[in-house]
Amino acid sequence: MLLRMSSLFLRTLRDDPADAEVPSHKLLVRAGYVRRVAPGIYSWLPLGKMVLENVTRIVREEMNRMGGQEVLFPALLPREYYEATGRWTEYGDTLFRLQDRKGADYLLGPTHEELFTDMVKGEYSSYKDYPVTLYQIQTKYRDEARPRAGILRGREFLMKDSYSFDLDDDGLKHSYEQHRDTYIRTFDRLGINYKIVFAQSGAMGGSASEEFLAPTPTGEDTFVACHSCGYAANAEAVVTPAPAARPLEDAAPLQVMDTPDTPTIETLVSYVNEHHGLSVTAADTLKNVVVKVTTPGSDKVETLVIGVPGDREVDFKRLEAALAPGEPAIFEAADFAKHPGLVRGYIGPQVLRSLGIRYLVDPRVVTGTSWVTGANEPGKHAANVVAGRDFTPDGTIEAAEVRAGDPCPRCGSGLSIDRGIEIGHIFQLGRKYADAAGLDALGPDGKPIRITMGSYGIGVSRAVAVIAEQAHDALGLVWPREVAPADVHIVGTGKENQVEAALELGAELESRGVRVLVDDRPSVSPGVKFKDAELLGLPTIVVVGRGLSQGVVELRDRVSGEKSEIPLSEAADRIIAALA
Repeated sequence: MLLRMSSLFLRTLRDDPADAEVPSHKLLVRAGYVRRVAPGIYSWLPLGKMVLENVTRIVREEMNRMGGQEVLFPALLPREYYEATGRWTEYGDTLFRLQDRKGADYLLGPTHEELFTDMVKGEYSSYKDYPVTLYQIQTKYRDEARPRAGILRGREFLMKDSYSFDLDDDGLKHSYEQHRDTYIRTFDRLGINYKIVFAQSGAMGGSASEEFLAPTPTGEDTFVACHSCGYAANAEAVVTPAPAARPLEDAAPLQVMDTPDTPTIETLVSYVNEHHGLSVTAADTLKNVVVKVTTPGSDKVETLVIGVPGDREVDFKRLEAALAPGEPAIFEAADFAKHPGLVRGYIGPQVLRSLGIRYLVDPRVVTGTSWVTGANEPGKHAANVVAGRDFTPDGTIEAAEVRAGDPCPRCGSGLSIDRGIEIGHIFQLGRKYADAAGLDALGPDGKPIRITMGSYGIGVSRAVAVIAEQAHDALGLVWPREVAPADVHIVGTGKENQVEAALELGAELESRGVRVLVDDRPSVSPGVKFKDAELLGLPTIVVVGRGLSQGVVELRDRVSGEKSEIPLSEAADRIIAALA
């Protein structure tokens, strides 16, 4: 392949786009790889399409190597498939819904479990047909409330989704491990730095679930890691180690206290220590947060109280993951007006059961633990409110924020916290979708066997942005060779003989299987050409400039920045050797 910039459909920009927040968004737009069409929707220009196709090729090669078979489903899907599994309502506002001219309901597919399941049901009937793994690489649609960061969080995106179908749980575990190994090879080839973390399954359902996260400060996902035992988890999936229960007979009696003007945990702690002779910290208080939970497709709204230690905030992403598919929202003044039994700012768990309100607590709230919390009267709190004596929770919930230094649930060492971007997610779905579709295989004894499934996704277009997030410097992009739009960027600095020599070198390299981009623009200054070469980020840059009169060209490594002069007569051999 030989590309000439004089005819390439490309315009680079000197300034960052006004709406760009993260490096990948800025650089992919400035370098002419993508262009915004609407919020969360982007067009791919020639160089960007080449990078996208290279990422797609690597994903496809590794899926085929694993034994996956590629299919392709429509993006426009009828409602009934999603009704059968309940996801027409569970997905809520995330779905793009539309109707045809006859009034029939359709959606633009965000994911295709239902279609894959139905296809296998229609084609396979015997245990001899299994196991099988099918995949597709296709455009998906999600109506993101806040599309941002360019192609990192879009409303239209390219995704690889695959599904394994097995006869039993052991088969599913094997398929899961196959995909896990395949993802490791894929992301290694893409040159992405990643971390494998435990994750929540969310609306997908299922049991075992892991995410592949690319660590970066701009990531939307928070994850924890233990450097002692290797444990890693998305913050939404972190399990809080519960302390041992304490004996109830040792607990002091409940004490109601006047606590005027204590709107915050800090003011409460200060007041009770000074005026009531206590010696407590924020961690000894019990904060009770009221939320209203709606279930997609239902008019029912549940009032729910979440209890967490007062030195912690409720992490709404953890709360949403724990309550999925329910959708929580904070109680507002109008909601409190409808529930006079809940005294805003002074809520304690002592009365919640009598009010018929469900109460879920942080795992640290175990039997025998004693707390300072609301007394359910204006201006009053209570001390020595003991779990298992003065209140009984309805269960536990992982909703409190996770902090650096929290104990690892596996070994007890302190956890570190980082941010990352999700690039892949693997699930052991189990039989949720097979049950909905009635997907069975006749066993050797003629009895039906309910198929068990796995689901595995890679954000293909997102991977392009992730690579750009991790592989750039102050000058521009720095593509890994396997995904770069070309191997070599040859800059003919301007004089006619230099441009001719650049084109001749490019033609020779092309004839030997090297992908080449030649900057042969006649009226562009050498300075602009150099800046564009650094911005575009191809792995190897060759400058055909003033040294041509001495028969030499300059070879630059875009990654390391190393430069060397080489004879033009040896340039092709030396460049090919450097690419090996």
